[in-house]
Amino acid sequence: QVEVVESGGGLVQAGGSLRLSCAASGRTFRSYAMGWFRQAPGKEREFVAAVSWSGGTVNYADSVKGRFTISRDNAKNTVYLQMINLKPEDTAVYYCAARELGALAINKASYDYWGQGTQVTVSS
Repeated sequence: QVEVVESGGGLVQAGGSLRLSCAASGRTFRSYAMGWFRQAPGKEREFVAAVSWSGGTVNYADSVKGRFTISRDNAKNTVYLQMINLKPEDTAVYYCAARELGALAINKASYDYWGQGTQVTVSS
């Protein structure tokens, strides 16, 4: 069993930056692909970014390309989502997820473990 805990959310003005962190338990963290998803009120949970087990492969939703960067530190069992130039439409609860298979995926159903989420609010 893997526990996933997000942190780093908050309130920021448009154009600002935030860095989300995701700490995952378990000795096998380094073998998991990791992903970030978000869910705005009244909307479906959507893919944001993902990284393979090694960090060598990443993927981003078109809406965040060039503004968000996903990275991982396997020594710290932690994944990060650096967000710059934030927009009001980025407002959502951000979820971190772990996938036992090491190849990254962009669909929710491919992930095995989920955190409780962290709120990101971007004011205009």
